[in-house]
Amino acid sequence: MNPEPDYSAAYVVIRTTAGREGFGLAFTVGRGNDAQVAAIEALAPLVIGLPLPDVLSDLGGFSEMLTGDSQLRWLGPYKGVIHMAAAAIINATWDLYGRVEDKPVWRLLAEMSPQQLVDLVDFRYLEDALTPAEALEILEQAQPGRGARQADLIANGYPAYTTTPGWLGYTDDKLVRLAKEAVADGFDHIKLKVGADLDTDIRRLGLARETLGPAARIAIDANQAWGVQQAIEWLEPLARFDPYWIEEPTSPDDVLGHAAIRDAVAPIKVAAGEHIHNQVMFKQFLQAGALDVVQLDASRVAGVTENVAVILLAAKYGVPICPHAGGVGLCEMVQHLAMFDYVAVSASTDGRAIEYIDHLHEHFVDPVVIRDGRYLAPSAPGIGAEMHRHSVDTYRWQEDGP
Repeated sequence: MNPEPDYSAAYVVIRTTAGREGFGLAFTVGRGNDAQVAAIEALAPLVIGLPLPDVLSDLGGFSEMLTGDSQLRWLGPYKGVIHMAAAAIINATWDLYGRVEDKPVWRLLAEMSPQQLVDLVDFRYLEDALTPAEALEILEQAQPGRGARQADLIANGYPAYTTTPGWLGYTDDKLVRLAKEAVADGFDHIKLKVGADLDTDIRRLGLARETLGPAARIAIDANQAWGVQQAIEWLEPLARFDPYWIEEPTSPDDVLGHAAIRDAVAPIKVAAGEHIHNQVMFKQFLQAGALDVVQLDASRVAGVTENVAVILLAAKYGVPICPHAGGVGLCEMVQHLAMFDYVAVSASTDGRAIEYIDHLHEHFVDPVVIRDGRYLAPSAPGIGAEMHRHSVDTYRWQEDGP
């Protein structure tokens, strides 16, 4: 799917006349980053000049304004570079909100009332699956234990899994070495990429299982490599290694294809979400019983606000959230969504973990902190997307090179 990634991002800074700043980004993998920047620039006139109190008092309306512009939504609607542009701006606005309130975004969300959270969601296309009353009931049922779960989160962190050992370009020796290091670092859940060559997948998955033992969770990720029947047939010889889930086994738009694969390969779970482009698609995957794991992404749908809707949908259908974080700044941002889900929505970390990759964190002012295979709850205000000035200046793309 991504054989030659050039990790990139369209980086957004929102500034107020009072001197405050908020930071967001849309992750890309190289060519096309300029198109992402152009989409953000197309939305910018809708934002510039808005009174900050009006925006922060109605973040649901602000999100609908950005995603529902009658001319720009023609480029989507609710998908692609224009939707991701809205995500970058919306996440920057949530980052600004966190800084105004001096709270990390996970805590900002977790301390909102159930009604405030419901008011963030655009239910127009969701009510056949989730009504405002149902969402309110989910949040009210989780409200009594919020304080205890927040304290547990701060004390013990949130479960993580690592993709570090699993990239396709690694030698067998490197895979084994990194898998052993992952165990030593406290991880009991790793992920391997698959789908290029069946014999290679069998060998690598066998090595990983031999290295980690029978109790460890080993997820596998095909990055959309297969058609539906091909996925079913490819997974048959891999099943003896007890893979925990198969991620993106086919086209990310194929709801019924995922459902067919899920029926055929159980008890292997089916996971997807990093390329599911809006809350309506998530609704359909869940209605069709096509997913065992929801892998929401911080910048694919329209940022924090739309991800609140996805989290509530997942709670309605009893499907765990395991966010995707394989890109620039995604670990920093998605941790807030999973932690909010634990404290204020699902009230559980069972079957849940946030993806962790071990690179690019040095470019961020408030990088993620991992200890004993768990994300430590961030305490800095905002969403964690602010990059060091030196990194921005050094790696900013120019016509004549970096």
